[in-house]
Amino acid sequence: MNKKETWYKLDLSANVYPTLQKRKFSSLFRISVALKEDVDPVLLQKALDVTLPRFPSMKVAMRKGLFWRYLEPNTNPAPKVQPDIQNPCMPIRIKSKDRYLFRVYYFKNQISLEVFHSLADGNGGLCFLKTMTAVYLRMKGYEIPDGEGVLNIEEQPDPEELEDAYIKYANSRVPSKRSQGNAYRIHGTQEPFYTLNIIKGTMDVTNLKAVAKGYQVTITEYLNAVLLYALLEKQRADRVWKEKPVKIAMPVNLRNFFPSRTMRNFITMLYPGIDPRLGEYTFEEIVKQVHHFMQYYINPKFLNADITKNANTQQSIWIRMVPLLIKDLIVRQFYIKVQNKQSSAGLTNLGIAKVPGDMEKYIEGFDVLMGQPFSSRTNCAIVSYQGVTSVNFASSIIEADVERYFFRKLVKDGIHVKIQSNRR
Repeated sequence: MNKKETWYKLDLSANVYPTLQKRKFSSLFRISVALKEDVDPVLLQKALDVTLPRFPSMKVAMRKGLFWRYLEPNTNPAPKVQPDIQNPCMPIRIKSKDRYLFRVYYFKNQISLEVFHSLADGNGGLCFLKTMTAVYLRMKGYEIPDGEGVLNIEEQPDPEELEDAYIKYANSRVPSKRSQGNAYRIHGTQEPFYTLNIIKGTMDVTNLKAVAKGYQVTITEYLNAVLLYALLEKQRADRVWKEKPVKIAMPVNLRNFFPSRTMRNFITMLYPGIDPRLGEYTFEEIVKQVHHFMQYYINPKFLNADITKNANTQQSIWIRMVPLLIKDLIVRQFYIKVQNKQSSAGLTNLGIAKVPGDMEKYIEGFDVLMGQPFSSRTNCAIVSYQGVTSVNFASSIIEADVERYFFRKLVKDGIHVKIQSNRR
């Protein structure tokens, strides 16, 4: 990076996460890779040390200016790899000693990367993890080529990898509306700080795909429909005084629609949902509504309108003149009173994790986990690798009703599921 590029603003998505930061909460996600042999922590540290400079958007510290936060190159040594812990995605300290906003853990044969969401989304995090793992395997003496998201650490980063792709592509003449309306909210018994309850289901992709095909939808559409079904069952069991729509906050990877190579955030949120006030829904009707919602909204024109909404706000001269302290208060209150209330749960699907062919024989599988939810709800994260799909739920409440309804529905539809959990 030349002298004019020694720092850069947070991207459109990244701006909100520091405003929500508090001692008991950070917006983190975790991506893990399981190898076919136990991890050597000394070699893993060396692999991290040589990989990190290839990713300038990860080798940063966050600073506060009068009007905006920004990221600047972090001159500290790479963070130390650590033995894994029972409760993943612990809150991260932005002003920690080394000021890094990510962590690397190891446990037996597993390497885990936890990333503060202001740095990257799942796509950027997965690329970093795959590249670091490839470097580690090369240090073990294995021949691992570049490709499939494994970057060449000898090359200089492409400027596009560091761009704010939102600003680059946001040019719709009709921005979308900001509020989606309030949704049903789960009320559960809060666990002690810091307890993250994880329930993982693994299943055969072929089995899952066949069931989804039977409903004439994709795997993502089917799993969204199952989660909506589970939320409807939960609301019915709660015997609420006044029913509300159930909605899912679902990130969409904008790289599939706009030609960006950014390693930073480039996602937008959609909210598929069902309104039980309109009447009883069969599961077939839920699936059909999710399918048509996806077909209608997931296209470049609608997605561009959505990101233009936020781009216009950030680029407004009036917003830019407001001091950061006031911006934080406004954004936090908007998130609490509006944005956080328009979804009942979160669901993200990283899709199929791919690595170079010569690397496959050393990899057992991948996992993804969304960190602690901001409120009493559950978040679902999905990834597939080599014919196996992993579905991970994470919540900070004791009750697991939604997860139970979700996996029971999969089993009822003929999908064989293996369940694991960190719950006692």
